Amino acid sequence: MDFSNPLLKLGTVNALLKKYDLRADKSFGQNFLIDAAVLRAIVEAVELDDQSNVVEVGPGLGVLTFELVQRAKQVTSLELDARLFPLLEESLAKPSNLNIIHADGLKYDFTTVPDGSYLAANLPYNVATAIISKVLESGRFKRLVFLVQREVAERFAAEPNAKAFGALSLMTQYYATVKIVRHVKPTAFMPAPAVESSVVRLDVIDGVVPDPELFEFIFTGFRHRRKTLKKNLLMAGFDKDEVLGTFEQVGVGELARAESLPLETFKQLSTRLKVKS
Repeated sequence: MDFSNPLLKLGTVNALLKKYDLRADKSFGQNFLIDAAVLRAIVEAVELDDQSNVVEVGPGLGVLTFELVQRAKQVTSLELDARLFPLLEESLAKPSNLNIIHADGLKYDFTTVPDGSYLAANLPYNVATAIISKVLESGRFKRLVFLVQREVAERFAAEPNAKAFGALSLMTQYYATVKIVRHVKPTAFMPAPAVESSVVRLDVIDGVVPDPELFEFIFTGFRHRRKTLKKNLLMAGFDKDEVLGTFEQVGVGELARAESLPLETFKQLSTRLKVKS
């Protein structure tokens, strides 16, 4: 796989930034990727072909975009920072299969993209979790591969009883299988962030649809992490006898905490328990 990407060369990047009088803007969560090995990991993990439709959030200087347009049928890049548009037009030379949209990923309607699309992105860390949630909820994507803060990546992938396991773990794993492809040092970016990052791959489960009642139940269970699941449910208005009876049916101990239970157990509990009005 050829990665002779001119946008990985610091001289080229610095010249473009100087020409357009630009620098990374913290308000947009900008840290520009400059590491070829990390770029390769993203591109190989997303597994695009010439029939793929791919969405990118936050193209930055276009280093990942440069690779995507060579491999996909159509690339839609969402960029909130309008200052970058002239630079992107020069660095990417306006390929016919690229559509750069001035848009906020937090507000974009992802249900408008073709079914079976892919997401490939170096996400702004300050909004990454919210964007991934919107993308998964849209039901339009087959696979997501993205860079995110390592701490968040570990929460996506965490298993029960792990320190990082929580509602975010369950919500993500409801929609997709999660794999941390590799961890990334701060030096892979310009400017270097203060934290390590990770490349994450989510393979969306066929036919999965949002389940608001289950999601609300999960959030209720984790509302006070130091309390037992039973206590959290009773505080939320669930009937004590019904809770204890359901726990016995499902095989959950009275002193169990939410972070000890897998997704399947939450599904069973949610379908059996109803909040008292």
